[in-house]
Amino acid sequence: MKFISWNVNGLRACLNKGFQEFFQQMDADVFCLQETKLQPEQVEISFEGYHQYFNSAIRKGYSGTAVFTKKEPLSVCFDLCMDRHNDEGRTITLEFEDYYLVTVYTPNSKKELERLDYRMQWEEDFRSYVLSLDEKKPVVICGDLNVAHREIDLKNPKTNTRSAGFTLEERDKLTKLINSGFTDTFRYKYPEVTEVYTWWSYMFKAREKNVGWRIDYFLVSDRLQERIIDSLAHMDVMGSDHCPVELILE
Repeated sequence: MKFISWNVNGLRACLNKGFQEFFQQMDADVFCLQETKLQPEQVEISFEGYHQYFNSAIRKGYSGTAVFTKKEPLSVCFDLCMDRHNDEGRTITLEFEDYYLVTVYTPNSKKELERLDYRMQWEEDFRSYVLSLDEKKPVVICGDLNVAHREIDLKNPKTNTRSAGFTLEERDKLTKLINSGFTDTFRYKYPEVTEVYTWWSYMFKAREKNVGWRIDYFLVSDRLQERIIDSLAHMDVMGSDHCPVELILE
């Protein structure tokens, strides 16, 4: 099975930058999006053979997730079933016969870490949510987790220790999630590979120089490890400040 996840940083803009061509080229079983920044009625998009689901933020032009899947899911759940997280369109969960798929756009802690406290609560609630799913079936988690986990996951770790996305608090939360029974599929396949990133600032020619961060992930329940064939970052694909990531499961 082939899974693709991509923070498109505005689906309407990405549609004018090769999105549909890449979508069709990949021919994925499941294609997940984050930061769609739209309401479903604001875009006309459909792909033959795919079921599609959108979860949009109440605030227009902000956040949002979407999933396109060839196989119709048994059920679909939006958000985390908690009132404090239900207005930003950050998660979609699809239930299939033998696994759950969760696509997620994790809240950014923002400049001056003004939203770090909320981010910490989100992390705990999200971990509890996916663990409740994992008790029933294995889980595939994909999306923009807004954190570079290890120093090799960003170009300049020493100067970013108090930057949103690389604070010790955020990194520890991802460690806690992984230690709860999940596998970072890219690091499972490529434990010490460097200079593979999924996000670059639009400033200072960061992408051209490959001054980036790896903040987009596929995590799977540990019991799916043996089914991991490959986990990739399509660093050459433009259209967003993030690149798509791919997971292939047996």
